[in-house]
Amino acid sequence: MSKLRGVLLVLATAVSGLTGGQADAATGDGSVTDANISYVGRWTNSSAQAVPNWAGAYLATKFTGTTVKIKARDAVNFYASVDGKPDVFYAGVRGTVNLTPTPLASGTHSVRISYRSGDTVFLGLVLDSGAKTVSPQLSPKVIEFVGDSITFGALTDKQALNAYGWVLGERLGVKHTQIARSGYCLVAQSGCVGQGGQFFKVSSTGTADWDFSRYQASAVVINLGTNDAGRGVTAANFQSAYTTFLRAVRTTYPNAVIFAMQTFKKRYVAETQAAVKALNDSKVRYLNTDGWLTAGADYEDTDGHPSEAGHVKVADRLASIIRSAIGL
Repeated sequence: MSKLRGVLLVLATAVSGLTGGQADAATGDGSVTDANISYVGRWTNSSAQAVPNWAGAYLATKFTGTTVKIKARDAVNFYASVDGKPDVFYAGVRGTVNLTPTPLASGTHSVRISYRSGDTVFLGLVLDSGAKTVSPQLSPKVIEFVGDSITFGALTDKQALNAYGWVLGERLGVKHTQIARSGYCLVAQSGCVGQGGQFFKVSSTGTADWDFSRYQASAVVINLGTNDAGRGVTAANFQSAYTTFLRAVRTTYPNAVIFAMQTFKKRYVAETQAAVKALNDSKVRYLNTDGWLTAGADYEDTDGHPSEAGHVKVADRLASIIRSAIGL
């Protein structure tokens, strides 16, 4: 029996060493499972690929060497920023895409990638021979923005990357997510997906539940109600649904500061305020947006979609509020 235990111990040690060696090899190589690649937002990950869900999800890392390339499965549209420079749009590219056609100076560099449309499947990075990734050391704080086409950034040039949530997150230097899609409501009804339920899903169209242990938001900014009014949702139903939603978000993120924004078109104002009051929670707050945007000057259209400059104005208004709320 003693000899058997000895054999088992040797085998266990060998397996442990093999597993550790594989993990060490993966970290730093730019593969999908590389621990130095930070996936921000709701991603579906496997050993071979990573797929972003919802708007504005992105990945970030640092790397050594002079070049970096990304592997794409099929035609895809995405934005890439190297060393914090303005995002470059890659349209309809596939295969191995060089993000640094002009080699960089030797040293450690950063890259951030956000997919827009097409075959949004990340297959890994390709680095110089002997180069490696380095942890990007992102802020542990996350701000989650929940809404419809306004939070999505519809009608702006870069969509999610022009939206106030992205602008604000980048300005504050924290991780940020946009759980938003055009045409969405708070209350589910025919022709309008309800964020009261879809928010808790992996993707904007699927039915699989999201695993909220993947990350916890420091703040949640909700901008919902603009589309409900056109769908005939009564004031009483909206208020009840918003109250239920706020309670569910509070349960999901027990430590987050939750903001319920007054919609820019001033829809369901009293009902939104009443929903916030019903929670009787000092960390669930109503945001009065009166005067934030000017009709005819800060919008792309008459339906309430802010222009790029309008989104910046919203981010300007939110900056001090969020900074104070989450202790930046």
